[in-house]
Amino acid sequence: MIKVGVVGASGYVGGETLRLLVNHPDVEITTVTSRQHVGEYLHRIQPSLKGFTDLTFSELDYDKMTDNCDIVFTAVPHGTATEIVKALYDRGLKVIDLSADYRLHTATDYDKWYGWEHPHPDYLPKSVFGVPELHREAIKKAQLVSCPGCMAVTSTLALAPLIRHDLIDTEHIIVDSKIGSSGAGSGSGTAHAMRAGVIRPYKPAKHRHTGEIEQELSEIAGKKIHVSMSPHAVDVVRGILCTNHTFMKKDIEEKELWKIFREAYGQERFIRLIRDKKGLYKFPDPKFVVGSNFCDIGFDIDEENHRLIVMSASDNLMKGAAGSAIQNMNVMCGFDEMDGLKYTPLTPV
Repeated sequence: MIKVGVVGASGYVGGETLRLLVNHPDVEITTVTSRQHVGEYLHRIQPSLKGFTDLTFSELDYDKMTDNCDIVFTAVPHGTATEIVKALYDRGLKVIDLSADYRLHTATDYDKWYGWEHPHPDYLPKSVFGVPELHREAIKKAQLVSCPGCMAVTSTLALAPLIRHDLIDTEHIIVDSKIGSSGAGSGSGTAHAMRAGVIRPYKPAKHRHTGEIEQELSEIAGKKIHVSMSPHAVDVVRGILCTNHTFMKKDIEEKELWKIFREAYGQERFIRLIRDKKGLYKFPDPKFVVGSNFCDIGFDIDEENHRLIVMSASDNLMKGAAGSAIQNMNVMCGFDEMDGLKYTPLTPV
């Protein structure tokens, strides 16, 4: 049994993290903080927790957290985690950060993708990018793990085997992402009247998650990889579909691709390969991962244009955020990787 704290748990990601933690067999939640809701019961802000915990929100007190926690999740907005994570790290606590503040390895990338100078660049190499399917051994030994962006992890998992096998043109990778409204956060103020019925492009060039995708794929390739990503807001609450357009260096048969993906992910418990010949659900569909930590991956081949389309779907609040965080905690603490995450997707939603 480990003692766990959550910093900043009033938003969607913090609430989802708590939802998973209250059912984890090896966790005791000791501290949950919020600047706005000190003294309030958690369930007044996160109604789904009613009956699962009687904890109240508290102020962030580093000394109390050091005394009462073995590991801390930080679920605060981008740009506000830098000092909190450093303070917790310096006190010897294990930290799982759900913001973007320690995802990128190079300080100059924060200026490029986020438009601000990182105040603690010497701490960036201390952070491990939290994708167990790619960095499991490093996560086991890490004190600081930074969870990936939702669109970044969903597309990176689809593309990584192709990069590893040098199958595609690494100068022309196009990631077309569709994401639900919860990806904008609980404080976005997006009104239903303006959100319903839309397929809305936003940040069609230079989206910040591009930096993470390029970083991870470049490490695999051993050279700089260029990715063009364009996200779209769509009329769902939860879920991401990434349609990743790549161009093959040589013709490849379907059975060879199956072999490559099975070798990469055949033993991974949270990746499902989806490519059916019958029925409506031939390819990954975010509707059928909601509430779960799965990333579904499938592909199709456009022989005439030497194009390989790899599709990947995940729940942006699960594999794209809180689910990855719990999976990382399990790896760091030596628990079964599925502990607290043994949920089938919710159907229908």
